[in-house]
Amino acid sequence: MPIATLNIDILLDTLEAAIRRQISERKLNNPLLIGIHSGGAWIARHMHQRLGMNEPLGMLDITFYRDDFSQIGMHPKVKTSQLPPHLEGRDIILIDDVFYTGRTIRAALNEIFDYGRPSQVVLAVLIERNGRQIPLQPDCHGIRIDLAGDQRIKLTGPDPLGIEIQSPQVVAA
Repeated sequence: MPIATLNIDILLDTLEAAIRRQISERKLNNPLLIGIHSGGAWIARHMHQRLGMNEPLGMLDITFYRDDFSQIGMHPKVKTSQLPPHLEGRDIILIDDVFYTGRTIRAALNEIFDYGRPSQVVLAVLIERNGRQIPLQPDCHGIRIDLAGDQRIKLTGPDPLGIEIQSPQVVAA
């Protein structure tokens, strides 16, 4: 799909349908929705409402579980993770905005397992893009796109949600 046609409402509809399929196919029992701060949390709020979830929405801040501090430095805006004290045996739907290298999801899974061993985890992302570095992949997505290595996707929001494709600026000589 051309980048110019990214429509947030269509992507949310597609993601919702894919999550509903996963809930049915994997027979998820009263799943807990968890969004990764910040873009994933914005998407999770929409999915929580659309899916009519009974459980409160969980929020996850993976700052202290990241493996790239040497590249990006410490992130100064640490948010509190809001999860039930025990995730042992729970079905979880983990939501993020963009799946790129897989490192954010690795960090999120590490934090989730510190709360207990879930029965199963479904990974749902709004956008899956090329560039995977570790062997993880989403179970469902709103769209899958290929970008040049120097391009980035940025979700803007929370209200309204929007998508920006960022490319490095070319400096004229």
